[in-house]
Order: sequence, then structure tokens, then C-alpha cells
Amino acid sequence: MLIFGTGAPAQTSDLVSDTAFRVCADPANVPMSNEAGEGYENALAELLAAKLERPVQYTWYPMATGFVRNTLQAGTCDVVMGYAQGHEMVLNTNHYMTSVYTLVVPKDGPLAGVTTLSDPALQDLRIGVVAGSPPATHMVRNGLIGKARGYNLVVDRRAESPIVDMLDDLDAGEIDAALVWGPLAGPLVKSDHPDLAVIPLLEETLPPRLFFRITMGVRQGEKVWQRELNSLIRRNQDEIDALLRDAGVPLINDMGDAPKDSG
Repeated sequence: MLIFGTGAPAQTSDLVSDTAFRVCADPANVPMSNEAGEGYENALAELLAAKLERPVQYTWYPMATGFVRNTLQAGTCDVVMGYAQGHEMVLNTNHYMTSVYTLVVPKDGPLAGVTTLSDPALQDLRIGVVAGSPPATHMVRNGLIGKARGYNLVVDRRAESPIVDMLDDLDAGEIDAALVWGPLAGPLVKSDHPDLAVIPLLEETLPPRLFFRITMGVRQGEKVWQRELNSLIRRNQDEIDALLRDAGVPLINDMGDAPKDSG
């Protein structure tokens, strides 16, 4: 918050707890987070909390309309573990991963070698896609939308799981392929769908872009806390990368055109 007329910003860092690492999270958002602590964002929170020598404390709220307002802005927690870079509702930290939308197909099927959405092999197939997501525009451009099956974008994961449903439908043969955000697709396929393959879409050059940099989100104005988290990310990037890779998240370089070097 700015105090207009004084020429100086209000001090907001005192809203951040110095006794706990207070995380705003969805209670039913596997593979990212859940109340049982099974998601990779739970593991990331534990890692950073350990570096700060504080316990993790959660405020749970569905990642849907009102999430930021009822958690971060309400002052009940201090950090959202995963937020796309540049979102105006939060102050973004530096990004800690870059990932990309993926094509998910049967591992041993005829689509296992497809790497672009312009591949003729995809024509006339039933492809699952989240309605309104960036890959949907690419599907329209490439004439793939005719038989597409749409899945909901914003839902309460306690009641609906569109990506889980999409991958189940793919396993069952009800669709032929699925277009899924990599940090969802990779871990879910690794844990529950051994017969599927996840193909990062690294060769799409036309807009909209399919790769995004993921940050942590803090309250607007809390620059001191943002800098502290930036320092944590920088000093522990190798451990963060290892944690994400172990979960199955496809990590790519910041240009979005190649896998990230594992070092």
C-alpha cells in the first residue's frame, strides 16, 4: 500500500511472519499441493522453510476465483508457491522454473514421435485440451479443433479434476492425445499413467507462447520479503531443480526452446 502525499511507501514487511513460513495453497491440487503434503509445491515449501529454520504453516483455499483475496491479501499467509511471472495480483519473485505445455500420447502408439502441432499425424484425431488455454489457439490454427474435447479451466479441485479426467480418458481410449501444462502432465503421468508419454512442445514459434516462467507470489509492496525469497531461490536453485525433476516436471531453458541443462 502507498501512502500518497508522503512521498514514501508504507512499510509492509511487518505483515510477514518471522516465526513460520506461511504458505497460501490449494488443499486438493495434486500434483502441486494438497493437505496431506504430497505435492511438489509442498516439498518446495518444506525445502525453503528448512533454509529459513521455520516451520511451514498453511492457509488452505481453492485455487479459483478469490484465492489471492482470501489468502495472501487477507494477511493469513505470506507466499504462493507457484505463480506465473508478470501476474498483477501478486508481486512476483524471480522465477524458479520455466516449463512448457506438452502433448501427452500413448507411449507405444503412432503419435510417440510427434513434436509439433502441425504434424499431419494429428489430423482428424480426438485431442483433449483445456478450454481457453494457449494450446487451443494453436489447435485452431492447425485445423485440430473439429474433434477436440474441451475440459474446464477454473474449477474447485475438491469437486472436479479436469486434467486427471483428461489423462484417464486418454488411457481409456476416449481421446487420442491430450494437451496439458507440463508441471501437471509430467508428475501425473509419472505417478499414475505409465503407458503414456509426455512430449514438451518446444518447436512452436507462433503466438501464443506455450512456455512460462513460474515464480512465487507475495503481497504487493513487500519488497523486503521478495528479495529474501529471491536470495533463497538463487542460492538453492540446484536443489529446487532436483526436487522438480524428481516429481516429473519438465524443465526447459528460459528461451523456451530446449530442455534445461541438468548441470
